[in-house]
Amino acid sequence: MTARGASLRVRGAALHYTVRGAGPPLLVIQGGARDADRAAALAHPLASAYQVVAYDRRGLRRSRIDDPSEAVSIETHSDDAHRLLAAVTEHPAFVFGSSLGALIGLDLVATHPEQIRLLVAHEPLSADLLAGRERHDLTAAQRELEETFGREGILGAMAKLASLTGDAGMPDPATRKLSDLRFFLGNDIAAARRYRLELPGLRSAAARVVAGAGTASEETLPRRCAEGLAERLGCPLVEFPGGHSGYVSVPDAFAATLRDALDTHDPQPRPTPPG
Repeated sequence: MTARGASLRVRGAALHYTVRGAGPPLLVIQGGARDADRAAALAHPLASAYQVVAYDRRGLRRSRIDDPSEAVSIETHSDDAHRLLAAVTEHPAFVFGSSLGALIGLDLVATHPEQIRLLVAHEPLSADLLAGRERHDLTAAQRELEETFGREGILGAMAKLASLTGDAGMPDPATRKLSDLRFFLGNDIAAARRYRLELPGLRSAAARVVAGAGTASEETLPRRCAEGLAERLGCPLVEFPGGHSGYVSVPDAFAATLRDALDTHDPQPRPTPPG
């Protein structure tokens, strides 16, 4: 299904976004350096039932920042998502976020719960969701990733990231825009490490949250973060096909599981069919 592209002016930037399909709005917030085009494989099987909105996060190639020297926080990314939802719909939306996108989604549901019908947060990498040695290990791994990028550049940092997430099949940097990878590794990794979850707001919005974990993510810190989210909020934990980037590696199967999760855990009553 053809995507309709548009641009939205927000504070300090212009966001490029795409819309596919019709139905209840579903905002896709990806992780890594993935832009709106990379959401196409996941969005295509969902567009028959949802109006799927995807976007280039602030700092990626088509979402230019007015001041490129300005650091971008998770809270700023969340505010961008809030403004994008306000521009495309007057109704509470479904939101799917993965990895960094899941952190953005969690901040969004904590600060603007009225905009969220249901959030599926797939493997959010937050030390606040871990305890003890695991908490220390994740923070140390994020710091090491930042330092590796400073010393060795993109290739070394991507290898460290693959080790952290368990994504052995992570796409080669040559297949991505280098400027997007530099922004993600130079800005967003540090932003994720510094971000502290709004746990009081999340607990208040717990009925609107589902945690997601990859079936191939066993023994990884991303999976433990998903389990920690479910434990802290008392929300459901849904098993998704693939690993940390399953929505990219197995998009059709992932989309089917996502659609089932949205149907099963939707807190808004569905209309009763006539007859």
